[in-house]
Amino acid sequence: MSILRIWRGWTRPEDADAYDRVLDQDVAPGIVARGLPGLQSFEVWRRLSGDEQAEEFLTAMRFRDMAAVGEFTGGEPHASVVPPQARAVLWRFDDRSQHYQLRRRHV
Repeated sequence: MSILRIWRGWTRPEDADAYDRVLDQDVAPGIVARGLPGLQSFEVWRRLSGDEQAEEFLTAMRFRDMAAVGEFTGGEPHASVVPPQARAVLWRFDDRSQHYQLRRRHV
C-alpha cells in the first residue's frame, strides 16, 4: 500500500521566497533527519494563486501506510505539522491534511 499526503499553505506574495527558504533550510531537512522508515518521498510544489493574490505551496508526501503517517504527525494522521518558523511566514494553511491510497500506477 502507498499513501499520498497532501497539505497546502499560502503566503502573501512578499513572503513566498522567505517561506521557500524555511522549507529548504529548516522544515525539509528536519523531516528527513527524523529518519522515518515509512516516508517514501517528499515534494514541494508552488504556484501563484491569482484569485487570492497569494502564493500557494503544496506538499506531497508519500508514506508506506497510515501507521507511518501517524508516526510522522505524532499520532493523529490527519493533523497538520507546521513548525513555528513556517507559521511565522504563512498567511493561512490547511488545518488537516488529505490522504489518498494508491490504487494503480500506469507509468
